[in-house]
Amino acid sequence: MTDFGLSEEHRELRETVRRFALDKVAPVIGEYYERHEFPYELIQQMGAMGLFGLPFPAEFGGMDGDYLALCIALEELARVDSSVAITLEAAISLGAMPIHRFGTAEQKAKWLPPLVHGEALAGFGLTEATSGSDAGDIRTTATLSDDGQEWIINGGKTFITNSGTRITSLVTVTALTGPDETSSIIVPSGTPGFKVAPGYSKVGWCASDTHELTFDNCRVPVGNLLGERGRGFAQFLSILDEGRVAIAALATGLAQGCVDESVRYAQQREAFGAPIGSYQAIQFMIAEMDTRAHTARLAWRDAAARLVGGQEFKRQAAIAKLHASTIAVDNARDATQIHGGYGFMNETPVARMWRDAKILEIGEGTSEIQKMVIARELGLR
Repeated sequence: MTDFGLSEEHRELRETVRRFALDKVAPVIGEYYERHEFPYELIQQMGAMGLFGLPFPAEFGGMDGDYLALCIALEELARVDSSVAITLEAAISLGAMPIHRFGTAEQKAKWLPPLVHGEALAGFGLTEATSGSDAGDIRTTATLSDDGQEWIINGGKTFITNSGTRITSLVTVTALTGPDETSSIIVPSGTPGFKVAPGYSKVGWCASDTHELTFDNCRVPVGNLLGERGRGFAQFLSILDEGRVAIAALATGLAQGCVDESVRYAQQREAFGAPIGSYQAIQFMIAEMDTRAHTARLAWRDAAARLVGGQEFKRQAAIAKLHASTIAVDNARDATQIHGGYGFMNETPVARMWRDAKILEIGEGTSEIQKMVIARELGLR
């Protein structure tokens, strides 16, 4: 059996992030959400706390922590708000981690320190308009210039998180660099030919940053190749495996937040002369919500423990992501029902949670993709 006990450092981190979420995020995030505004001030505070450096080495300004520490922070943030949580998740798992995993010494020295300190953000450009779940169907191209000194990139990416903020420093994109050859290339923000479209009007995650990107004869140095040429897609898939553990932790946080808000409301709201929490129908609904959140936490912690321990975790990551995202949607629906009409009002946290939950069954691999991964890992090919 995997030991799910947390170290003293992990418990202290959980409490610190929990207090930050309650004291700093909760009072203001609703206004950011309604304005569809990126919360720069909160991100700056998270950077000062060291959250963006949790799984990175001290040599780059990191906290010498691990992926479990990141997931603990994500769960606690998402108990209050998912926009802030996904900003941290994407900044680390999708933005900085590819450079840490596959970058040269020069690339790490140049790009990682500001990302690790939360002074800059990076995007992960994989998804395209014609290829969602079929992520291997890449149309963006990168060809070498005549003198062999530059990559010339043409194409586009969709739904890219953290790609258009005023502190975004780069986007790593997958592109065809030859027949059946996909590579990863670092594209700095502001590069001529690299255009960021206006932000999407989204159902949820309204205080996070998401854009469509286009590349029109965008030139970057040949040294911006990230990792081995032709290994870009494989690199990104490995990054997604890790990211699914993080998304599972985030989804668990949302599910637990629904429990927190429902218990609080059920104790305060009276109907027919008694708090609604005294009625068995509400008690059973909340009990089921809590059970879902608990089992989702066990699933992501198992996957995280395997990841940190150097064990195979691909199937466990898919299981955790599938289960946690499903129960997040279930808990958000039930929390809204418990809150009645107030649950349909955007000023209540559960309304935001309801709007935020659905994307968890889509982003970083749909539920259907997770089932395919699980089945293949069981030998069903």
